[in-house]
Amino acid sequence: MAEPGPRHGEVAVVIPALNEALRIREVVQECLRHCPWVIVVDDGSDDGTGDCLRDLPATVLRHPRRRGKGAALRSGFAEALAAGARGVLTVDGDGQHDPADLPRLLRAAARHPGHIVIGARLRHRAAAPLHRRLANAFGDWGVAWAAGHRIADTQSGQRYYPAAVIALDGVPGEDFVFEAQLLISAARRLGVRCVSVPVETRYRGGGGGPMRRSHFRPLRDLYRITSHVVGQVLLHGDVWREYARVRAQPPRIDSGE
Repeated sequence: MAEPGPRHGEVAVVIPALNEALRIREVVQECLRHCPWVIVVDDGSDDGTGDCLRDLPATVLRHPRRRGKGAALRSGFAEALAAGARGVLTVDGDGQHDPADLPRLLRAAARHPGHIVIGARLRHRAAAPLHRRLANAFGDWGVAWAAGHRIADTQSGQRYYPAAVIALDGVPGEDFVFEAQLLISAARRLGVRCVSVPVETRYRGGGGGPMRRSHFRPLRDLYRITSHVVGQVLLHGDVWREYARVRAQPPRIDSGE
């Protein structure tokens, strides 16, 4: 597996992967067409996920046991920062994100320096399973309250983070909670806001090729995210005044191509 040297000023694609042998090779190949620096973090897979990538020019890091998506992202971020990345794009390893959208996220990042850019699942939202739509809507409401600004899609794993955000230390939360908390910490500690780029998402059973069952469990993970976010809301105080202020602001969306 390729081990890139210093990449000062470049952008890395970080892909957290747990048992993604079904699609990971295709995902990495598609990402490499748009970005030559790809870091895959194999989070203790037992299906040969890492073996699928042996001959590809990607860096593969492996956790000997499962540590969760938050830990996988932290490992990928640390690898990218150590090599001099100016930012990181994240993509899930199951094939639900279209890597062809990555250049659009980078162009939006150039138009909005210092922002987090989210590939927001705003196109054909009705195609998403109902339980996912409800979970996403509830998560958006809570995370926006805690972050202090509205965000069009707080649960999407397709994002661009500037280096200052991925360098934040002490960001609490594991699994899907980490991604929500990173938006909150970036806003509260750095003043970094989010801008969303509308994208389409490929769902299991939706004709986008075989996909494994999602690791996201709506009841379990939504409870974890919600209980964590409620604590963050209370931590910052002025609960109802802050809620009214946040709700009065529309989320920032960049539809430019």
